[in-house]
Amino acid sequence: MEEVCLNSEPVFEEGDEYELEGDFIEHDNGTGETQRRKDPPAPTVGLEFDSFDEAYDFYNIYGKEQGFGIRVSNSWFRSKRKERYRAKLSCSSAGFKKKSEANNPRPETRTGCPAMVVIRLVDSKRWRIVEVELEHNHQVSPQIKRFYKSHKKMILAAKSAQPLPEPVTEIHTIKLYRTPVMDVGSNGYSNFTESEGLNSIDLSKHLELKEGDAHAVYNYFCRMKLMNPNFYYLMDLDDDGRLRNVFWADARSRAAYGYFCDTVAVDTTCLSNKYEIPLISFVGVNHHGQSVLLGCGFLGHESVENFVWMLRAWLKCMLGQPPQVLITDQCKPLQIAVSEVIPNARHCYCLWYIMQKVPEKLGGLKGYEAIKRQLHKSVYKSLKIAEFETSWAEMIKCHELGENRWLQILYEDRQMWVPVYLKDTFFSGMIPIQENESLTAFFDGYVHKHTSFKEFVDKYDLALHRKRMKEVVADLESRRSSFELKTKCNFEVQLCKVYTKEIFKRFQLEVEGMYSCFNTRQVSVNGPIITYIVKERVEVEGKEKEVRCYEVLYETTQVDIRCICSLFNYKGYLCRHALNVLNYNGVEEVPSRYILPRWRKDFKCRYLLHHGSSNIDVYNPVYWHNHLYKLALPVAEEGAQSEEHYKTTLQALEELLNKFHLVEDTLV
Repeated sequence: MEEVCLNSEPVFEEGDEYELEGDFIEHDNGTGETQRRKDPPAPTVGLEFDSFDEAYDFYNIYGKEQGFGIRVSNSWFRSKRKERYRAKLSCSSAGFKKKSEANNPRPETRTGCPAMVVIRLVDSKRWRIVEVELEHNHQVSPQIKRFYKSHKKMILAAKSAQPLPEPVTEIHTIKLYRTPVMDVGSNGYSNFTESEGLNSIDLSKHLELKEGDAHAVYNYFCRMKLMNPNFYYLMDLDDDGRLRNVFWADARSRAAYGYFCDTVAVDTTCLSNKYEIPLISFVGVNHHGQSVLLGCGFLGHESVENFVWMLRAWLKCMLGQPPQVLITDQCKPLQIAVSEVIPNARHCYCLWYIMQKVPEKLGGLKGYEAIKRQLHKSVYKSLKIAEFETSWAEMIKCHELGENRWLQILYEDRQMWVPVYLKDTFFSGMIPIQENESLTAFFDGYVHKHTSFKEFVDKYDLALHRKRMKEVVADLESRRSSFELKTKCNFEVQLCKVYTKEIFKRFQLEVEGMYSCFNTRQVSVNGPIITYIVKERVEVEGKEKEVRCYEVLYETTQVDIRCICSLFNYKGYLCRHALNVLNYNGVEEVPSRYILPRWRKDFKCRYLLHHGSSNIDVYNPVYWHNHLYKLALPVAEEGAQSEEHYKTTLQALEELLNKFHLVEDTLV
């Protein structure tokens, strides 16, 4: 729990604009000074507390600010241990008093008011609001100076805590209770310490929310959290209670990261294009080559500190396991944040994002078309670093671009985005290496420049559902389909049984491309390493063909092979030039080291949760979810094979759910 002053704005109230304005209630602090503040947050289903007393205090403070008292109207106890596990906190006007036999009975003050909250003990340690009714059937107002017993307890408690004999007219500090997140101890809001570097964020930079936006986002998080405890979110507030940054990831995104955490792209398109929602997305690639969401966030301001917060929130959600490669836009604050939070990851700029800026940055220059052609040749056609350096220098000199600041920065950062410098990095096909390749944002078609926070929350589930249905369909097609073979090559026959349908189609293009290669010849021998030159006829500008030479190294003892084009590192499967050399040497099957497990049609079934990690907390609920999810996938896939399998699986799952319900009933 975090201590928050009452004179700061509350979080997530309908209509909040997160500015120091609006309807305030004034309180004299006993020294003649007037303090302004808003009411504390209203009770909401899903809010959790560390104890019954904290839940009671929260509702009591809310009642005092609204102008009503409270009482415990019902409690439920477990008979054996006499432990309270459920309670109903009601307005003091709830119900009616028993009729008195006295001669002068006191007048009835209760009205049968329905206002109440029901709280329940969860996980034997936290109290959660499970039911709320805010409407009263009588007038309530903080201006009505009526004194309630529950408020008297609050004042007495405050007096007992006062070190000095000052008059107490108000409790100036309360605990701000928040919906929890499943991160083993986090309370749903940013709780990074000063040592983690988040204490210096510019407090004036926060999310610009319209009326209803904050409430819509908060309600969505509460709903998702109740539906699935493995839903995770963190919110970053400034000292005035304004929302600065938000991060969240649903259960499927967290499970997907366990499979596809090797290469991750941070999509900041909405930030760079100045969309209404400052959306930041963490995206990976699944075993079909499809984009898969690994987390989302709203960034209040493009500063180093905010990016640091976002990256730490994401890593915390993913149990501290960083990716091997992180791809981002060319953003200096983000680059600094990555170096601080994920220093061991290979950080690269997305080539496609950079090339998309060429018309904007260079379009007004004389000879733009010639500059563009030379730039594309330098970036896409260079096979060696020396080739790129020479070609770039020629472009700068020929077109007198030495003073162009954008090109200067690109050249300074060339090792982070030019393909020829990235040949030792595995990208899972996430960066384009040819001119005709492009990228599509994960939420493309669901978000436009003026999409509001409220609209995005509504579209978010739809986007994820459609993306996941595509993956399910691709899984079924990969398992059931018999792929069409286009050559008589053994490589094609071998991998049609292994790869998913989409990856096989991509690899198949390389097999077909073997026939455009010719004159494979040995040029040198250095012990077991033989160097070959493979010539290929390639199309130039769609019509003409030119011959290009590719150098391929072949190690005979381990059957290790590397081509200068580095397609294997860029895309994850062997190129036509390497296949040609293998075929030339009588190798009939692709060596197993070049068949990546992440592209296999049975990848999820074979994947072990502890793969690549030895420090997993087996008592962590996230571990339980991910482990069960992975074990359940083969069951779901087998159950979908036939109607008989489907009925058997459905019956078994229903029986299992019934057992869970029986266990819950015995605990209650």
